[in-house]
Amino acid sequence: MIQLEHVTKTFPLGNARSTILDNISAIFPSGSSVALLGRNGVGKSTLLRIMAGTIRATSGRVLTDGSISYPVGFSGSFHPDLTGVQNTRFVARLYGVDTGDLTQFVEEFSELGRNFHMPFRTYSAGMKARLSFGVSMGIPFDTYLVDEVTSVGDGAFRRKSIRVFAARRETAGAIVVSHSPPMIREICTIGAVLERGKLVMYDDIEDALAHHERNLLGGAAA
Repeated sequence: MIQLEHVTKTFPLGNARSTILDNISAIFPSGSSVALLGRNGVGKSTLLRIMAGTIRATSGRVLTDGSISYPVGFSGSFHPDLTGVQNTRFVARLYGVDTGDLTQFVEEFSELGRNFHMPFRTYSAGMKARLSFGVSMGIPFDTYLVDEVTSVGDGAFRRKSIRVFAARRETAGAIVVSHSPPMIREICTIGAVLERGKLVMYDDIEDALAHHERNLLGGAAA
């Protein structure tokens, strides 16, 4: 379970501040796969990073009774001058898992070949996503945060990513950002729509998708 209590996030904008998340309170149930929907730039990735603890809310707090992954697809936790394998070992030590087991899993899953032993700063966006996804999937979290990573790579890699993610969801929950309705329907059962700083939760994924579609067409938020 992840509970948001009055979470607000603002950023400087000239002489004022822009509110991205506005006093959000919500509960993401344990073991559920939740689609986090919203137009580009509304703050979905910011909300994921606050849940993960990689950035702090301006006010409010996040409560959980389990472990939460960093956002899969977000590579800001990796040091640019360390190699893929060195970054993997660092994350393993950070989360208290076996470095050898995680390194083997990530090397086999990511298919980076010799690039796994090259500095992270030399990676393309797709290679960074492969490493990030592999490291996250190799650690047993209670909730996985996923930010569009399965849209990266060729068809074979995407299918493999979906299979691995499905296996993890048998024993864990997930909060997923995706702009693909077919993907959302495949892996999510409930939804949350972020618009103008407010979050609306839905027990039915189809209701969430309908709300999101109205927002995309320019309708007022429900």
